[in-house]
Amino acid sequence: MNLKATHFFEHAKKWNEEFNLLREIVTENQSLVEDYKWMHPCYTYEGKNIVLIHGFKDYCALLFHKGALLKDKKQLLIQQTENVQAGRQLRFTNIEQIANLRETIVNYIQEAIVIEKSGAKVSMRKTEDYPIPEEFAKALNEDKEFQQAFRSLTPGRQKGYLFYFNQAKQAKTRVARIEKYYQHILDGKGIDD
Repeated sequence: MNLKATHFFEHAKKWNEEFNLLREIVTENQSLVEDYKWMHPCYTYEGKNIVLIHGFKDYCALLFHKGALLKDKKQLLIQQTENVQAGRQLRFTNIEQIANLRETIVNYIQEAIVIEKSGAKVSMRKTEDYPIPEEFAKALNEDKEFQQAFRSLTPGRQKGYLFYFNQAKQAKTRVARIEKYYQHILDGKGIDD
């Protein structure tokens, strides 16, 4: 057992019983290694992330990193937001739900391992699939150095900016966001750098 993960389980106030039952179910699979990533217990197969245990205000969950590839015959998996491409959650609001779905959880974990072993990958959206807001297109067209700097960013960094700029509902907010990150883009940095 991972010491940081153990600490997580020992000190969880909310969802403590649920977390511990989920841990028991996940660790039954001897081929998974318990790790601690993103401040949560994460279970890996040969170094690849399979499933993570996490909690929120209204529910706790198992997050399957390549959940979009699971068959999900029972239609239990949830895509957290429309922008999450690969991960899917099994959500629980009480320990009885977990106990009642124990066999299903085990089956989903086994399927997730098979998917990882196969080398299957989730087909991710490309940068071209993200719309370019009118205000950002104008800024790129008016400043060739800015345009070149944006095109030189990695696809992930480009997507991060396009996603962030597109989230703004009002034009003035989009303009403010573009202005805020103008120098960041010129410096070759991503939105979180």
